[in-house]
Amino acid sequence: MAGATLVRRALLVTALLTAVLGVSGGLARLGVGTAPASAVAWHGALMVCGFFGTLIALERAVALGRPWAFAGPLAGAAGAVAMLLGARDLAAAAWLVSPLALVLASIVIARRQPALHTALMVVASCFLAAGNVAFAAGSANGMLEPWFAFIVLTVAAERIEFARLTGRRRGMAAMRAVVCLMVASVVTSAFDAEAAGLAFGASIAALGAWLLRFDIARRTWHAGGFARFAATALLSGYAWLIAGGLAWIAWVEGAPVGDLALHALALGFAASMILAHAPIVVPAVARLRLPYTAAFYLPLALLHGSLLMRAGSVVARLPLSVPGAANAVALGAFVIVVATAARPRGRPC
Repeated sequence: MAGATLVRRALLVTALLTAVLGVSGGLARLGVGTAPASAVAWHGALMVCGFFGTLIALERAVALGRPWAFAGPLAGAAGAVAMLLGARDLAAAAWLVSPLALVLASIVIARRQPALHTALMVVASCFLAAGNVAFAAGSANGMLEPWFAFIVLTVAAERIEFARLTGRRRGMAAMRAVVCLMVASVVTSAFDAEAAGLAFGASIAALGAWLLRFDIARRTWHAGGFARFAATALLSGYAWLIAGGLAWIAWVEGAPVGDLALHALALGFAASMILAHAPIVVPAVARLRLPYTAAFYLPLALLHGSLLMRAGSVVARLPLSVPGAANAVALGAFVIVVATAARPRGRPC
């Protein structure tokens, strides 16, 4: 048991270090600081495959409880290390293995518990595999829609599960329609990038609108404490999801808002989801206590404030170095808050 816990924590730390180096690579692209050349060149791949892919695969493996399922996060972490060492082909190969293990784990879970949210987990995992295949093949942009579909559908699946557990099943027909549009757009992206991009942006915005309307966060916000914090992070993240979808559509139409489209989803939405779920996921994965404190609001406020600054800079065509650095400060503040609050199980708070 102790050995398994060490493996989980090592994988979690590797994912976090990958995120740190990936963020440093993104900052170096904006002219802020320095970073390893591989982190600069493969910033997006490190964040999606090395960080999100490893983290989600680790969470899925823990939930399944089968040793073979840990091949997913192990391959994801190995790919991140290989990429940071400059071995792109080796990293791409590892990132082909990682989603396969994630797909298999998701299928086993879906067979145990047939439901919409488990089916979405399988679909999301397949999107990660498709994006990683495109990356391994050297595609310039063919992995963007599959990668972001993987992230947003994974979160949507978790939120649908929460709704099911609380007996709220409203809007499921609309959710299925949104998912079908997203799946169709990702499949079409291999043949007609422009039409697929428009449909993908529309599906992203529609999913954000659905979550704002039907997610239980609208009710739990009134509970106070951690429930209110999580709801605040979730609802603000859904607003960024809508903004990201609309920016994606404008980007396809030729507007210079690509940075906003990508980072509204990667930071505004995905990072908000991490903040909202950290006090739940960290104890389950790393076997640590992570008691909620009001300090969690600090990185959340910094994140959204810096993203609004970044969005304004994109629209006004101003340099992104200052808002980019502010984004990094927000993420760093989150790591510090979590590291400060985390305690071994059994240790008093």
